[in-house]
Amino acid sequence: MKILVLGGTVFLSKAITAEAVRRGHDVVCGARGASGQVPDGARLISIDRNKPGAFDQLAGEQFDSVIDVAKYSVNWVRDALEAFGATTPHWTFVSSISVYADHATGSDELLPPLEDDPAAEFTSERYGSVKVASENAVLETVRGREFIVRAGLVTGPDDPSDRFGYWPARLSQGGRVVVPDSPDLSFQHIDARDLAEWILLAAEEHITGTYDAVGPVMPFQMAIGEIAGAVAPQGTQLVSVPESVLEELQVNPWGGPRSLPLWLPKDFAKMTSRDVSAALANGLRQRPLAETALDSLEYERGLGLDRPRKAGLTAQEEQEILTAVS
Repeated sequence: MKILVLGGTVFLSKAITAEAVRRGHDVVCGARGASGQVPDGARLISIDRNKPGAFDQLAGEQFDSVIDVAKYSVNWVRDALEAFGATTPHWTFVSSISVYADHATGSDELLPPLEDDPAAEFTSERYGSVKVASENAVLETVRGREFIVRAGLVTGPDDPSDRFGYWPARLSQGGRVVVPDSPDLSFQHIDARDLAEWILLAAEEHITGTYDAVGPVMPFQMAIGEIAGAVAPQGTQLVSVPESVLEELQVNPWGGPRSLPLWLPKDFAKMTSRDVSAALANGLRQRPLAETALDSLEYERGLGLDRPRKAGLTAQEEQEILTAVS
């Protein structure tokens, strides 16, 4: 197959490209190339999707599959559809579970679609609404040939968010480790390499439809236990801290500075308990969490465990919390 990956240099799109090459496909990556190189065996075509005529270099080329991971721009999605939609037999668009309006109850109601607005403040709701508009554009143009993947938490090596990687990095250092006392909190993730494999399987077998693309639900505390079992030295102590204390100490949920990554308040509890039976029935497979944790730890060590992080607690911040609950 001849496959066009719109991206190919960072995390998921890089994993997709590597998997496509491994399977023997002819892979073209359309990206600026500013974030790094594409995997060996793929061909990079320099494309800036913010500029008119972005796809002129590929005029006349036909692809068996297009895989688009556009994050923030429905205009990017529409431009790609205009350039290749009429001639491409299978179209993958990587969307997000952020498209759902209500993460407290887990309903399937979607956010209202929103057009691009560079002046608008970026929020998770706006991100989800732009994804809804992008999904609509895909359906309007290639309905019947579309594979829409609403990704949940994507994990594994090369993750630029620092969220999941915080846990294997921190637990590997042992000692007293702050964890949220959230017995009802669930956890779902999908290793980028597993999601890449499924996306390529869908292209090869022409699987179509819209799917929540993340692994099965498990208790958050069990997930932390499995990660600890894989990477933590003997004697590591998990210190459960009540959510009220975390909030009082201004610890942020999910990600970002001064956060306990992947911890979610109750209003977002269903964000990590989506029904993924349809994806599993259509070929999505997930490797053991311990394997993802070990590979993520190797990546974290390559970057430096003591580096400034985009997400998580510093040693000083964690000690403040431990002192408050001792």
